[in-house]
Amino acid sequence: MKNSINNIKIVITDFDGIFTDGKLRVYSDGKTSKDIDYKDIMAIANVLKKNIKFAIISGEKSTAIDVIKEKFPSIDTFQNERNKINIFKSLLEKYNLKPENALYMGDDINDKECLLYAGYAATVNNAHQSIKELDNIYITSANGGNGAVREITDLLS
Repeated sequence: MKNSINNIKIVITDFDGIFTDGKLRVYSDGKTSKDIDYKDIMAIANVLKKNIKFAIISGEKSTAIDVIKEKFPSIDTFQNERNKINIFKSLLEKYNLKPENALYMGDDINDKECLLYAGYAATVNNAHQSIKELDNIYITSANGGNGAVREITDLLS
C-alpha cells in the first residue's frame, strides 16, 4: 500500500458493486431493487464510532443510498455524479484532509481516478480486472454486496 491504513480519517466508497452485487433487479411492474448486506451497514456505524468520516459517491441515483443517509445523517452522499474525483477532492477540502488520509473503495473504471488519488485504495474480489491490476490496491476476499465494506473497514484502528 502507498500509505498505512492507520492514517485514514475518511472512507469514501462507490455504491453499486461495492455495497451491492452490482445487479439491478427489474420487476414486471417496473420497480427495481438492490440488495445490501447488513454487515456493510454495520461497517458505516463502526467507522463513525472511530471518528472517521464516511462518504458514498455514486454515478447513479438509488433509493438505497437515501435509506443509508437517513440511518446515518452525518455521512456525505452524492448521487448521479459522473465526475467522482471532483467530489473526492471537495470532501478532502471540506474536512481539511490530504489524499493520504483517504481510503477509497471502488470496483470499475469510473472509480480508477479516485483509486489512484487516494492514500489507500481498495476493491472487491469481483471488480473489473483493470481495477484489480492497479498497483497498491487491496482486494477483499468478499465480492461486492457480500460484506466487502465491512472487511476493509474492520482493518481501521
